[in-house]
Amino acid sequence: MRFFVELNPSPRAERHSPEMVVSFVPMEALGEFGGLRLDAEKRLDEVLTGYTYFAENDVLVAKITPCFENGKGALAEGLANRTGFGTTELYVLRARPGLVSRFLFYLTISHPFRKIGESEMYGAGGQKRVPPHVVRDFRFARPSLAEQRAIALFLDRETARIDRLVACKKRLIELLSEKRAALITRAVTRGLDSGVPLKDSGVNWLGEIPAHWETRRLKELSALQTGLTLGKTYEGQQLTTRPYLRVANVQDGYLDLAEITEIEVPVQDVHHYELQAGDVLMTEGGDFDKLGRGYVWEGQIAGCLHQNHIFVVRPQPDRLNSHLLALVMSSHYGRAYFTAESKQSTNLASTNTKTLRNFPIPLPPLSEQEAIVGWVKLQTAKIDQLTGRIREGIDRLHEYRTALIWAAVTGKIDVHEEVEVI
Repeated sequence: MRFFVELNPSPRAERHSPEMVVSFVPMEALGEFGGLRLDAEKRLDEVLTGYTYFAENDVLVAKITPCFENGKGALAEGLANRTGFGTTELYVLRARPGLVSRFLFYLTISHPFRKIGESEMYGAGGQKRVPPHVVRDFRFARPSLAEQRAIALFLDRETARIDRLVACKKRLIELLSEKRAALITRAVTRGLDSGVPLKDSGVNWLGEIPAHWETRRLKELSALQTGLTLGKTYEGQQLTTRPYLRVANVQDGYLDLAEITEIEVPVQDVHHYELQAGDVLMTEGGDFDKLGRGYVWEGQIAGCLHQNHIFVVRPQPDRLNSHLLALVMSSHYGRAYFTAESKQSTNLASTNTKTLRNFPIPLPPLSEQEAIVGWVKLQTAKIDQLTGRIREGIDRLHEYRTALIWAAVTGKIDVHEEVEVI
């Protein structure tokens, strides 16, 4: 691209008033394989220093992991005053004469460009970046301007069709997720017998429950264990090395145990932080949709400890089934309770031990708890299998989209019969 692309062009601020409004694009506003959310604007003098400049029709490429691997990139269109600024973790590519901006955009989201970038990334840990020479020196066959426009038009149409299919499948997944949550909520708040007599629970967000159920605070049914605070130093104490669970390991609906960190702690402190099979894990805070979700620890890693931002609830086994507690936490009722009682900021919420201890649990007899857990497991398995097949379909559409783009920009598809060459 060296001769046909200007990399990271500089703004010409002298042409504009400092009060001029420009588009502001944080990383989260950059789409995956296209799309740019332009709902934020700032004055030019607020962003001229410390941000990356771009203009109308420039191509944006995220250069940091994992954004680059996820395909974050877009063609800048519809900018306020044809000017934008964004995160410094962007490369800006400006097509020179002989190259069509939209054709350039498709080159940057093509599979070979992304794979070369991934292979050349440098840096430590999770902060790797694509070096600028990968962008400057990417080699490609350059069609005529007319062919570039034809290819871009063809890909605009075909990728839009694919994106519509993907959007429909994602909406179906959302509907299945809603059905799953509603199914869980009804089971843990009303039981499995639709004809059972009901009574007022006396609890906000919960409503009526079966007449033979109880309502108990979580602190009456379990013990609460807090975790390790990182960064402590221990002098003159006998230490042992143990694996420990971090917030990053507790994901949305599952535990990610691919990377487990180890930590040194005093031998005498281990029992304060050690996980036991049947413990219910809950993160202290995060996105609203994750707040209050419970995950049952099955003893997957022997001797594992946990971080202080993960609460561990240890139910009394003769009174509260661990899996039922996790279901109650993930139900609409549980979500409503923890959201209403949380400390909130923009897009984030957090809870505390007091709120968790006071969580009111709709409590059936133990045998009924086990029946509810078994029934929910069977029903959600069907939904999860269907959701999995839909996700596989989305993955195949993404693979087809990637293959189509590379075939088109390399001339393996004759687009002349598909579109009118401009």
